[in-house]
Parts: sequence; C-alpha cells; structure tokens
Amino acid sequence: MTDEVIPFPPPPLDVQERMVEALLFASAAPMTQRDLAARMPTGSDPAEALRLLGIRYAGRGVELVRVGDAWAFRTAADLGFLMQDEVVETRRLSRAATETLAIVAYHQPVTRAEIEEIRGVAVSRGTLDQLIEMGWVRLGRRRQTPGRPVTFVVTDSFLDHFGLGSTRDLPGLTELRAAGLLDSRPPLADAPGLAESAEDADILPGNEPGDDLFGD
Repeated sequence: MTDEVIPFPPPPLDVQERMVEALLFASAAPMTQRDLAARMPTGSDPAEALRLLGIRYAGRGVELVRVGDAWAFRTAADLGFLMQDEVVETRRLSRAATETLAIVAYHQPVTRAEIEEIRGVAVSRGTLDQLIEMGWVRLGRRRQTPGRPVTFVVTDSFLDHFGLGSTRDLPGLTELRAAGLLDSRPPLADAPGLAESAEDADILPGNEPGDDLFGD
C-alpha cells in the first residue's frame, strides 16, 4: 500500500485577494499574474484575486492599475496634484531621442533601419543606448529577414512612466494636435501612428536638444 498524497485545497478567494494585495504592496515593480502565481499556494487564481482587488480599490486614493502585462498600485490620477511638492528626477532627451522614442512606441517592433527611414536621418548608437539605459526601450526579437536585424520595443517602465496600460492607449494624431503637440498641417503621406516625415511631424515642437521633455 502506497501513501497517497492529498493536495491541499487553495485558500479562499478573500485570502487570495489579501495575498495579492500584500505582494503588490511590497513589490518595487509591477507584477504579472505569473509572478503572483509563483508565490501563491498551488491552485490559486491570481486573475480572479486581481479582479476582486480592483473592485475593492476602485475610487480609492490608491488604485490597482495594469501596466502592460503586469499590475501595480498607483496613486489615483485625480490626486496627482498632491504630489507636486515631491522632489523628482528630471530626464532630459534630445530632439533625436524624443523622435526615436515616439517612433519605437508607435511602430514597434521596429529596426534601426526603419527608424532611420521614418526620421529621414541616421540614428546614432548613443541615442538608442540612452533610451535603453533609461529603461524605456529594450531589444525585441530579431527579424527573420536577411541579416536578422534586431528590433526595438518600449518597456513596461515606459508605459508606467506615462500612465499607459498598453501601447493601445497612446494618443493618436488628432489627440496630439488637439493638445498642441503637433502642428495642424496635413501629413504629406498616409501612414499608421506617427508615420509622417520627421520634417513634417515634430513630435514636440520647440523640443531642442536639452529641453526638459520628460519629467517624472
């Protein structure tokens, strides 16, 4: 007669909800469902726990938000003004870096050659290195084309910094023009996202090298 291992049932959902709450509160970075499941008892349902947690925190000063494929607690957007006196780190990007970042965000996965084709000028290695070092851009999969060029994509840190759940939440051309971030001239050629020439679609007009573009 062999000993039969009887698995323990997963904890009740209200307990799982508390577990997810504790894990997200203690984590310095957003956590995916896979991250949560790896730390929770076998048989737990982190997806349902996240759903319940989202309902519990809806409308509170701290809310549960999705960051790419991960989840985190963030200050409610309408209370952001309370944090104005906090000391923040200012990140300065050149015009080239700003345009490159926008192209990656709107056209990812995109190769260096494709970035240069859209901008109409060469992209220096330092520009992409800077964006990678900031944690806003990372290497993607290599293209299955001659030379197998590497592609570039934005990171969850980029989405988190700009309060985006995914790249689908990026503003369109109409929204950018309405906010005064693009001139109102019609594009010379139709293309998805921001696929206008760099000359005819300055992502942020007046953004000369060294301008303060992205502040935490």
